Amino acid sequence: MAEYRFDQIVINITEKKKPVEEDKYTYIGLEHLDSQNLKVSRWGSDIAPKGEKLVMKKGDVLFGKRRAYQKKVAIAPFDGIFSAHGMVLRPNEEIIDKNFFPLFISSDYFLDAAIKISVGSLSPTINWRDLKELKFQLPDLDKQKKLADMLWSINRTLLRYKELLNKTDELVKSQFIEMFGNPNKITNSSRLEEAFEIRNDLRKPLNDAVRSKMHTGELYPYYGANGQVDSINEYLMDCTALCLAEDCGAYGAGESTSYIIKGKSWVNNHAHVLIPLDCCDIEFANTYFKILDMTKFVTGTTRLKLTQGKMKEIPFLLPPLSDQKKFAAFVRQSDKSKFELEQTLSELNATYKRIIEENLG
Repeated sequence: MAEYRFDQIVINITEKKKPVEEDKYTYIGLEHLDSQNLKVSRWGSDIAPKGEKLVMKKGDVLFGKRRAYQKKVAIAPFDGIFSAHGMVLRPNEEIIDKNFFPLFISSDYFLDAAIKISVGSLSPTINWRDLKELKFQLPDLDKQKKLADMLWSINRTLLRYKELLNKTDELVKSQFIEMFGNPNKITNSSRLEEAFEIRNDLRKPLNDAVRSKMHTGELYPYYGANGQVDSINEYLMDCTALCLAEDCGAYGAGESTSYIIKGKSWVNNHAHVLIPLDCCDIEFANTYFKILDMTKFVTGTTRLKLTQGKMKEIPFLLPPLSDQKKFAAFVRQSDKSKFELEQTLSELNATYKRIIEENLG
């Protein structure tokens, strides 16, 4: 295989513009990208984004250079603007096949090398002057094209399984509404503190530099606003709790604002920690928050925040515990189906990564 500097493989698009009002509809920020998912499924802003943004064209590869360990790479679905905390990349088609290009940028082979040159502790960032000097080995163009066909086929199968997982989640939400009504239309609500003990005293933030030194030995989940973000060798909690995003969450109806944690773990200050009381089933509560529209309780425009004070104002539904338990049993059955789908996904992901490892580097 031939070896190339990164700036021989890619074209770094540096064109910028100051957004106008209409750009809010075609703005993609790092918050819109999902880790290890090339498809962009959400975008836009309530108001025109502030500050200069990168100009992107449909088909460009979007790479999150800030906190690159999150491994956010996606394909631009339309012409628009992209966060200045990212990079807009296009392939040099004399070196790399255009269909293979996004698969290369999203591979661990590239991302692991890029992460190593990140600078800064709180929000480590990759600089182009360092990135462009990295060297990578690539197969010839004919082999790249064959690999692209194979990998995109696996990728499409992965997406189909993910869609089945999403449909399973939708079935759970439909069952909730059938049994208890729509949380957004309830009239007989209870106070949040009638159902939960708020334990934000159990959480503690750790910056990236500190966490980077906590990756040896027995590891425990480290959680943020939207779920697990790392594994570290210490824990602060050993219980079952519901976490509700304090900031940077998705608070609209049908969005995943909450998640359940069990056992030894560490939660940072981007999530509220709620311990259900005896009158509240945690599976019931988790689904309730995923259906509830909480946008009127959050503040901010680009960085949404749910303060503890506002969280206490959220109405909560408390039907008989026996009914909650029946619903929880339905959730557990659905989780069994999801587990089987996730196992298949895991096997496909392993095959995908093995093909990448065998043909790059």
